[in-house]
Amino acid sequence: MRKYILLDSFLAGIATAFLLASPVSAQAQAPGKSGMQPAAEVLWLGQAGFRIKTSGGKTILIDPWITGGPKTPAIYKNDLNAIGPIDLLLVTHAHVDHIGDAPALAKMNNTKLYGPADMVTPLITLGILPADLGHRFNKTGRVTPLPGIKVTAVQAEHSSLLVWKNPATEKMESHPAGEAMGYIIELENGLKIWHMGDTGLFGDMKFIGEHYKPDLVMIPIGGNFTMAPDDAAYALRTWVKPKMVIPMHYNSNPLTKGTLAEFQEAMKGSAIKIIPMTEGQTVQF
Repeated sequence: MRKYILLDSFLAGIATAFLLASPVSAQAQAPGKSGMQPAAEVLWLGQAGFRIKTSGGKTILIDPWITGGPKTPAIYKNDLNAIGPIDLLLVTHAHVDHIGDAPALAKMNNTKLYGPADMVTPLITLGILPADLGHRFNKTGRVTPLPGIKVTAVQAEHSSLLVWKNPATEKMESHPAGEAMGYIIELENGLKIWHMGDTGLFGDMKFIGEHYKPDLVMIPIGGNFTMAPDDAAYALRTWVKPKMVIPMHYNSNPLTKGTLAEFQEAMKGSAIKIIPMTEGQTVQF
């Protein structure tokens, strides 16, 4: 059985971490022997933003809405450098609560921003992102951005629009930004994480679950822009059937009223392990 350990929880404005020593079962088969280095360490930055540290020592950052995120812990919100070096930067789509600080972080770290092809192109043509720091790919496309790490772009039932302040006119502009995606991220030791991005229900969730067999799913539950808690639970219980799930994309926007309690209620009786997180918390697998 895979173990996960609650490591630390940053409250906004508090930079001191508290270590909780008791491991809790995550109901998942570990890829290696017990006692070996963890498969991954996952930090929730709020909304759909996660930092993943891999067993191979790499850092993956997904959908980093940090300086503008209302629930981002102050240690990161006030200093992007606190995120640490970034080896892989993934963005699911161009809405501000997902693209967030990604272009700035790409330039700070000299790290390529991987994302939907028709999102990366306007970032480059508008001068938001240098051409050499953008990597374009698309749904069903697979990349190997780092040794031992594979990323496959998969469907997300959502939209994508880039809103940008033109420095020449000081006016806000809206630019088409392709289609939203999710990502299957396979780490060095075989752990598979499906970050769904923003999505509603779609039937091919079943195909993606059966074909890629994700161990851990990061799923939006807030409603309005994405699945509500009951629809998210339906997708997991009926189609995807992962070992573990982290609910995300709730608790930071008054329009996304879905709650963790509603999701937990909808998941009652399921063998899927729910890993509830608070913003700034780190969990180890």
